[in-house]
Amino acid sequence: MKKRVVKKTKKDIDAKTEIRHLGVLIENVGDDVKLIAEQYGDIKNVLDKHTKVLDEHTEMIGNLMVDMQIIKTDIEFIKNSLKKKIDVEEFTALERRVALLEKRR
Repeated sequence: MKKRVVKKTKKDIDAKTEIRHLGVLIENVGDDVKLIAEQYGDIKNVLDKHTKVLDEHTEMIGNLMVDMQIIKTDIEFIKNSLKKKIDVEEFTALERRVALLEKRR
C-alpha cells in the first residue's frame, strides 16, 4: 500500500496566513477600542468635575445677585434719607444765626 501524501497547496498556506493576520488585526482593534473607552471614562470624569464647579459658581453668582439687590435697596433708602437731612455746613450756619437771634432777645 502506498501512503498517500497530501501536498498542501499554496492556497491552503495563504488562507492560514491570512487567518492569522486577521486574528492579529482583530486583537489590535480590540486593544484600541479598550484604550478609547478608558480615555472616554477619564474625559467624562474630568467633565463631571468641571460641571460640578460650574454649578457651584452659578449658585454663587445667583447669591451675589440677590445680595446686590439688597444693597441697592439699602443704598436707595440711605440716599433718600440723606436728602431729608441738612448738610453739616448748613447746620453750622444755622447754629450761628440762632445764636445771634438769641443774643438779640
